[in-house]
Amino acid sequence: MTPDDPLLTILACPLDKGPLSLLPEEKTLYNPRLRLSYPIVEGIPQLLPSSGRKVAAEDHERLLTRLKASAT
Repeated sequence: MTPDDPLLTILACPLDKGPLSLLPEEKTLYNPRLRLSYPIVEGIPQLLPSSGRKVAAEDHERLLTRLKASAT
């Protein structure tokens, strides 16, 4: 999955139905609103509610900084 993959425009968090951000280095989709990270396994996003992993506060800040940098 790449940042320009059209699939990203329709993928949503299974819990709050909001958009997800791709973190290609970590092979995850991230929901900053709930601080949940969903793995991408062999190119397939794992979007079951039970697949979401809570992200610690310090990691959340680091990920937000990375997302802002990639948006520019």
